[in-house]
Amino acid sequence: MVGLSEGEKHFIRGGIAQDLRTDGRRRLQFRAISVETGVIPQANGSARVRLGATEVIATVKAELGKPSILHPDKGKVSIFVDCSPTAAPMFEGRGSEEFSAELCVALQRCLLGGKSGAVIKAVWRAKALHTRLNAIAPLPHEKTKRRKEEGNRSQAKQWMEQRRCQRGGAAIDLSSLIVVDGKVCWDLYIDGLVVSSDGNLLDALAAAIKVALSDTGIPKVNVSLSATTDEEPEVNVSDEEFLQFDTSSVPVIVTLTKVGKHYIVDATSEEESQMSSAVSVSVNRHGQIRGLTKRGGAGLDPSVIFDMISVAKHVSRQFISVLDSEILAAEAAE
Repeated sequence: MVGLSEGEKHFIRGGIAQDLRTDGRRRLQFRAISVETGVIPQANGSARVRLGATEVIATVKAELGKPSILHPDKGKVSIFVDCSPTAAPMFEGRGSEEFSAELCVALQRCLLGGKSGAVIKAVWRAKALHTRLNAIAPLPHEKTKRRKEEGNRSQAKQWMEQRRCQRGGAAIDLSSLIVVDGKVCWDLYIDGLVVSSDGNLLDALAAAIKVALSDTGIPKVNVSLSATTDEEPEVNVSDEEFLQFDTSSVPVIVTLTKVGKHYIVDATSEEESQMSSAVSVSVNRHGQIRGLTKRGGAGLDPSVIFDMISVAKHVSRQFISVLDSEILAAEAAE
């Protein structure tokens, strides 16, 4: 935990309220980001991402495996996160284990699918119930907000329609990892390491994973199928030919942290210590929402969540553009 005096807390909250944060940024502005690729030669792909004073490393290791019975036409991806004890005092001893597990779950929900759809459905149901109750017996102050509610309701319906089209799909294309249906696939093991922590770890880790995947070369596999379908196929893995992993659909994560009545992106550790809640939205370059997760004890009105999702989509476009430029620069420097 960050130890702050009451004066420092008031200064942070007051700056956010006035759209001037302690480091000079505005509420919806990211810190400077830098990217390095190929930092771990033994991995199939790797990257180091620095977001302000937050530094993370992501590695990708590809191994041949067997598809699951439930998904014989898809490969598998596993995500693990470790927090270095030197990254922050809270990670010393066994303090990092629980936080590492939370980061793993959040990344899996946002990048591999999972239970984020249930969260989204719950938000939609709460919003629908709120709208129906207002229609039956609107309170005086609700009458003045009726026009705004109509706009929010229309926006919510459009967004949920988009979610129905996307439901059930992982942000990482698992079908591209299949070698032989039901028999051979690539298993990707993604490891994230928190080297230095100054807030916004989830966004930084997701960015590092995206960059590491863009640096990943999948070895070309030649398959010799036997006459009988029951026998395992013979595979020959090339040491010279590699296929570049397609990251066009891999999203970034934008976390909106609520401090007081306002929310900010790319919060520092000091700003996170003053938050009431945070919503992390996974968005790809096409503006499609691929996942959502929330942390913090304070509840949020559904209309606020929808507004945060809209802001996250807008901010993600600039973040993806900057990240693409950094990836190109890192590849050119190799």
